[in-house]
Amino acid sequence: MPGPDLRLSVQFASDAPGLPGRAQIRRWVAAALEHPADITVRLVDADEARALNQDYRHKGYVPNVLTFEYGEVSPGRLGGDIVICAPVVAREARAQGKPLKHHYAHMTVHGVLHLQGYDHLDPADAAIMETREIAILKRFRIPNPYTS
Repeated sequence: MPGPDLRLSVQFASDAPGLPGRAQIRRWVAAALEHPADITVRLVDADEARALNQDYRHKGYVPNVLTFEYGEVSPGRLGGDIVICAPVVAREARAQGKPLKHHYAHMTVHGVLHLQGYDHLDPADAAIMETREIAILKRFRIPNPYTS
């Protein structure tokens, strides 16, 4: 059964090793998508991620993923950008003892859920978002990212 209509652009602004391909990113985005959407996923290096985090969130560190939600870009259609920082994802995957591909999947799904309004600021919302992430990742035979 096909999911919601997806217009996806994938941008590679990093040449880090182990980046997922466009087709894989599309599968992860589509699995997390609940509404028709126009989404750009951009894989970047630390300098760009830090600059975006500083300029838009006023935070001076390099994040693993940033989501820019644009709300409805046309009736019933969401829009947004997901920026994934390749060096941070690689470092976190090593530190957590996870396959790099699994961590990219998690960050992609996490970003898509944020774009659709999920959040993790309070414990109840975090539990909802994490449960959704776990279920989506399980479809790809990726273990629960929140257990060690």
